[in-house]
Formats: sequence, C-alpha cells, structure tokens
Amino acid sequence: MVSSDRFTVNASILFTELPLLERPAAAAAAGFDKIELWWPWVDAPVPERSELDALRSALEDAQVQLTGLNFYAGQLPGPDRGALSVPGEESDKFRANIAVTADFAKSVGCKALNALYGNRVDGATEADQDALALENLALAAQAADRAEAVLLIEALNAPESPKCPLVSADRALEVVDAVNKATGLDNARFLMDLYHLSMNGEDLPAVIAAHTGRTAHVQIADNPGRGAPGTGSLDFDDLFGRLHKAGYDGLVGLEYKPGDNGSAAAFGWLK
Repeated sequence: MVSSDRFTVNASILFTELPLLERPAAAAAAGFDKIELWWPWVDAPVPERSELDALRSALEDAQVQLTGLNFYAGQLPGPDRGALSVPGEESDKFRANIAVTADFAKSVGCKALNALYGNRVDGATEADQDALALENLALAAQAADRAEAVLLIEALNAPESPKCPLVSADRALEVVDAVNKATGLDNARFLMDLYHLSMNGEDLPAVIAAHTGRTAHVQIADNPGRGAPGTGSLDFDDLFGRLHKAGYDGLVGLEYKPGDNGSAAAFGWLK
C-alpha cells in the first residue's frame, strides 16, 4: 500500500474555491504537508516577481512543500491544454516560461516539473509539431536539470482531449525516450496518471507492471467522474498494492474534483 505521507494535493483542482495564496494553508489544515500545482497564472507565462514571491511566502508560512509544478500550458482546465508543440505564440510563451518555472522550482525545492504536450492544430503538420515539441522539451529538460528536478511527461485522455497526440502510456514513453536521447541527461520520466489512462481504456495493472520503472510521479482520480477514490469504479487498494509491488516509492498526487461538499471534505476515503 502507499503510505499516507506519500500523498500530495493538487491545489489547482482541489481548494480552488479559495484564492491561490490561501490554498497551501488550507491543504495544511486538511492534514497535508505537500501540494502540487498547474502553472498558476494562465494568462502570464512570466508573472510579476511579486506574485512569485507571494506564492513562495504562502508555502513557507503554511510549512507546505511544493512537490510538483507544471510549465505554462495555456488554459487549464480546458481542452486547449498544452503549449509546447503549438507553433507561434503558444510555443513562444512556453519558452519564455521555462526559466521562470525552473528558477521558482529550485527556490522552493520542487523536484518535479510537468510539461504538457499541445493539441494538434491546423496549419502545421504532425511532424513539424513533434519536432517543435522535442526541441522545447529538450530545453525544459535542461532547465529542470539545472533546478535538480525531473521532467515529467504524461498522457492525457482522448475523450476529454481529442486533439492531444499523447493519449496512451506507450506514446508518452516514446516521447520520454526521445527527450532523454536528445539531451543525454536521462532526467525525463513518465507521469502515470491513472485517471487519464483508465479513460483511454488502458489495462492499468499492465501499465503498472510494464512502466513503473520509468515513472517518477503518479496522479489519481476515480473514473467515471474524476472524483475522489470511491466515487467511481477503480479499485485503488489493488492499484496501490500493485504500485508497491512494482517498486514505486514516490508521491501520489490527488488530482481529482472535490465534489459537492467542498475540498476540505474530499479526503474521507483516506481514513
């Protein structure tokens, strides 16, 4: 089983009823000392330094560790998620954001940076988008290395993100391998999101058995509904047991919707 101290709360989907700077303290009040975040400023790949400083202070005041942070990825949540493989303005925003994200991560001791692939778009071939993605992911991996962090790459799911080309574990791992080959750093790793993989109809026990060795982070939500464990049909006792048996000793991100009773009431399944 996964020990309770292995859980980290995604404060970009939980506690969103609160302003960003109040979420670390809310997570701490709910019993957690670790959170992860999507890029918090969806309209600002390069926010004002005062905003970065304020978030750093909120983490320190709450005595909460930031364990994972997304690079800029457009509007999240939403179907247009991902920027690094989208030619033009979105790719430019991603590149401008790379050093900002890595520097902030290093300043707070965050060891995992997540880079979301972009959607397929009109006016660019798949080959051109994939080449752009590899170039930008290599830059992100180099920045992550300087921040002493790993670069995470995950598969989304086709029903909710039909234009995303990374909608299987195998495809995401192809990208992981390509980035590691391009940089020689070997710091790109798989983010195993069990919700997205289950939405894609993948055999979760088989994915865990085959790919845990290249996995640096796990995220969970139940399916259907993307709620807390117990609200859908996934057997998390079994899945956690399989992760443990496969040798996974990393963090498990709680990346699920809180439900009608609010975020503070969304963790009863842990008891």
